[in-house]
Amino acid sequence: MDPANPRMDRPESASLTRVQTWVMSSLAVTTILHLAVGLLISAAVIDPALVVERVGLTGIAGAFGVVAVAAGLAIHRKSLATPWLALGLLPATIGAVVIFA
Repeated sequence: MDPANPRMDRPESASLTRVQTWVMSSLAVTTILHLAVGLLISAAVIDPALVVERVGLTGIAGAFGVVAVAAGLAIHRKSLATPWLALGLLPATIGAVVIFA
């Protein structure tokens, strides 16, 4: 190593960016999933005679679940055309089983 020309390695910068990306995607996905779960809870507590409304809220919750997964993929700059989007339907599927069983 030449003392007159020290090398400047900056691995901290890359790892900081990676951590910020993971924190941002985690916050976005959990926030959107909380909205989806809130819709499922509202579908569960309304009058059981309102079947169309309950199905509609469950469908909207499924759409928000897919949006949550898509947001996480977009933040990580991954392709949105992936089977992982189906994972977003999991909360709505579980909610539908609980609500309509």
